[in-house]
Amino acid sequence: MTQDIEQNSNNPRHIAIIMDGNGRWARKHELSRVEGHRAGSEAVRRVVEACSDLGVEYLTLYAFSTENWKRPPSEVRYLMRLLDEFLEEYRGELDKHQIRLNVIGDLSELPRPVRRKIESVLEQTQSYERGVLTLALNYGARAEIVNAAKSIAGDVLAGDIELEEIDVNLFSDRLYTSDMPDPDLLIRTSGELRLSNFLLWQLSYAELWFSQCLWPDFGKEKLMEAVEAYKSRTRRFGKRL
Repeated sequence: MTQDIEQNSNNPRHIAIIMDGNGRWARKHELSRVEGHRAGSEAVRRVVEACSDLGVEYLTLYAFSTENWKRPPSEVRYLMRLLDEFLEEYRGELDKHQIRLNVIGDLSELPRPVRRKIESVLEQTQSYERGVLTLALNYGARAEIVNAAKSIAGDVLAGDIELEEIDVNLFSDRLYTSDMPDPDLLIRTSGELRLSNFLLWQLSYAELWFSQCLWPDFGKEKLMEAVEAYKSRTRRFGKRL
């Protein structure tokens, strides 16, 4: 999320975050899970602002996975309502900072009011170029990869492409993220050490950083800690240096 500041070229261009720990944060503070999710939405605001300050161009947040539908219906309904409220309340900040909203995932299963709100904010911010905030909604990496494979197979059967033309670049172009660079840095909060079906193709060469911090407590200080760890590493991409 590029702002009018001097950028450090060693900073990651694209950060992806698995936001984890809302429920545990709520239990720790003897609050309901609903309050944990609301506190988590405030952490999103802090991190978007911090990425802007750092000159990060792309921020991708794992907001709702395909597996999250397994949660109690009341919690899912609240999460959908919270998403709707967040988009409505935050659209002014996106406008102010000229940040474009992007969404990846299968939106067809989301409630119609939420889809309409997403479409409205996407249209409002489509021309902004100072940064891209991507929300992964009803997203699952395995489903994304399967859909890409089906799309390519269909084109092969139709004679639109030859089997020999299929390569990494062609496959990447069929993914939800075809219009953005792969993440440089993945952050996961709450101490969990797994990818949870998030950007499995795109994270092949990303640096991974795991924090014990619960997501509602995450902010600029922790983000800077992750970025400094990223900058201390040597990225070889399979080469010898």
